[in-house]
Amino acid sequence: MGGENVFTDDLDSTIHQKTRLLIMSHLAAVGESEFLTIKNTLGLTDGNISIHSSILEKSGYVECTKDFVGKKPRTTYRITPAGREAFAKYVTALGEILKSAGG
Repeated sequence: MGGENVFTDDLDSTIHQKTRLLIMSHLAAVGESEFLTIKNTLGLTDGNISIHSSILEKSGYVECTKDFVGKKPRTTYRITPAGREAFAKYVTALGEILKSAGG
């Protein structure tokens, strides 16, 4: 089959990494979330969130906005339509893999 793998072709490597999968799952569920909420909900470090959200942002899956509440900075992440579509495709592909494995 020329190097094609029907089970993994739709497993987007950008989403598949554990931390990015956690962030995408969270944002798919809530739509948008502040940095501290992501940190506390998912148990991630500041560095993990910064690095992996940046990769998701460059892929067009997440948008980041920065503003201030009073004098405190606030960073908010939002899943984009492209991110929602890519995540849905990823979940479907993963479901097919699990179904074929008898899961």
